[in-house]
Amino acid sequence: MPVNVLYETSAVATGGRDGTAKTKDGALELTLATPKELGGAGGEGNNPEQLFAAGYAACFIGAMKFVASQQSDIALPADVNVESTVGIGPRSEGGFGLEIALAVTVPGMDKAKAEELVAAAHEVCPYSNATRNNIDVKLSVTT
Repeated sequence: MPVNVLYETSAVATGGRDGTAKTKDGALELTLATPKELGGAGGEGNNPEQLFAAGYAACFIGAMKFVASQQSDIALPADVNVESTVGIGPRSEGGFGLEIALAVTVPGMDKAKAEELVAAAHEVCPYSNATRNNIDVKLSVTT
């Protein structure tokens, strides 16, 4: 499906899970470290799953803001938050796969309205669209 690209960025990783990653514009530079659970030493550094979780959480809030802006009866509270949990492990079919859960907290909003908002955001969020029909994303809502 074609996309009308409005923004594009590039990053370069060197050394894999125990290397470095940086954006070409220099805005982000990270040391990478493989978690002990995946056979690494752990310690200082981030891993791709952490980066995916942070990006998905932030992007999902952006999708919620977009959906709320399209509806006059929704006022999204400033302290809305999304906890994104990303797990990685071997798949029964071979290789590795991801498991994702988004725990969305919308303080002060009616629970049914918050659930509608989250469902609509899940339809427009680019991360949700990228994972749809590939990774089951579990959604939960707290108000």
